[in-house]
Amino acid sequence: MKPIQSCRKARLLSVALLFCASTVSFSAPSSLTTTGTWPQWRGPERNGIVTAAPWPESLDATHLKVVWQKTIGHGYGGPIVTKDRVFTVETLKKKQEIVRAFDRLSGEQLWERTWDGSMKVPFFAAKNGSWVRSTPAFDGDCLYVAGMRDVLVCLKALDGTVKWRVDFADKFGTPLPDFGFVCSPLVIDNAVYVQAGGGTVKLDKGTGEILWRTLNDKGGMYGSAFSSPVFCTLQGVPQLVVQTRAEMAGVDIKNGTILWRQPVPAYRGMNILTPVVLGNTIFTSTYRNASFLYRVDRSDSGFSVSEIWRDKKSQGYMSTPVVIDGKIYLHQRNRKFSCLDPVTSKVLWTSKKPFGQYWSLVANDHTILALDQKGELLLIEANPQAFTLLDRRKITKKDTWAHVAVVDDQIFVRELNAITAYRWHEPVAASLLQE
Repeated sequence: MKPIQSCRKARLLSVALLFCASTVSFSAPSSLTTTGTWPQWRGPERNGIVTAAPWPESLDATHLKVVWQKTIGHGYGGPIVTKDRVFTVETLKKKQEIVRAFDRLSGEQLWERTWDGSMKVPFFAAKNGSWVRSTPAFDGDCLYVAGMRDVLVCLKALDGTVKWRVDFADKFGTPLPDFGFVCSPLVIDNAVYVQAGGGTVKLDKGTGEILWRTLNDKGGMYGSAFSSPVFCTLQGVPQLVVQTRAEMAGVDIKNGTILWRQPVPAYRGMNILTPVVLGNTIFTSTYRNASFLYRVDRSDSGFSVSEIWRDKKSQGYMSTPVVIDGKIYLHQRNRKFSCLDPVTSKVLWTSKKPFGQYWSLVANDHTILALDQKGELLLIEANPQAFTLLDRRKITKKDTWAHVAVVDDQIFVRELNAITAYRWHEPVAASLLQE
């Protein structure tokens, strides 16, 4: 990688000092950090990190057993797991979208809610199917579900009663997003945040009232977002980090004011993965372009953003990385897995062989569980010295695009048209799940 600024060494030193002070500056709403649940996209704190007992170093059938499996419609949205339930979302016969609730222990279906809504995505995306893409969010009482036709539906988790529904295309007069509603909702306190309606929107989670809309564009082919917003604190200021098809921005959660913005180049606006916040820096990686590390600063005149480094050899695609001990573990566009050091900007290693097109990643201490798009689970040691594959297991012949959910000693895999619950170790007592 070549220096992009004359003060690159000074910037790298500042990044190193930053990491010594704080590896990750992330604040998650208390309502979503309850242990024993998977309430949203990428887990309790929206970063793919869980705190659990050490995982076994084997994925064979004696260590990881199927508890139950249910056939459902096609979909890419990951499962949501509460103390006693599992929720899924699907597209049925290219005509309807369905949300289902299952008993977490037995897999018994408790309820379902259906609405008309489907659309066909264009180009290369169509070959994998025009199925619902967004992962819902759960706040302890309600489930917030994004439908492909730019709608957000709030359901009571107890029985599936529709509490409210917002049609963003109708509300704002924007065209339907060509690739559907892809962003996964984010719940913070009494509000829901989504990238929909050709922008970023804050809604009252109790009523669905739109409180503000920002980063507005024309929507459609190059306006609908692929990425999902994250909540963090940068330079002491709580804010959303939002990545659109063209740029990244910091947004004041109170009023939608844009605090800072930074263009993020990508081929045809394919900024897909969710940005990763490390201290006061942000990592992202874009299709057919590069990996980037940006630093956010603040002065009396306001916020500013600078590019610390970019690496054109490391190109992300759809897989959002996990960060362990300050190192970035990234599944790349070339289907290989790599470890990056954000302080030095060096790629520490890259796996020799490629895997599938997409990985969803969950980390527990220094162990990574990856669900490959080809239906394979992989157990990897988070080792910055070398790629260390502990075990791998083919679990289905179907595609597994949805993000894997890992809760306590259970793994929930949403394959293309089914949901399967696995268990590590001994079963958790039913009384504990019902507390």
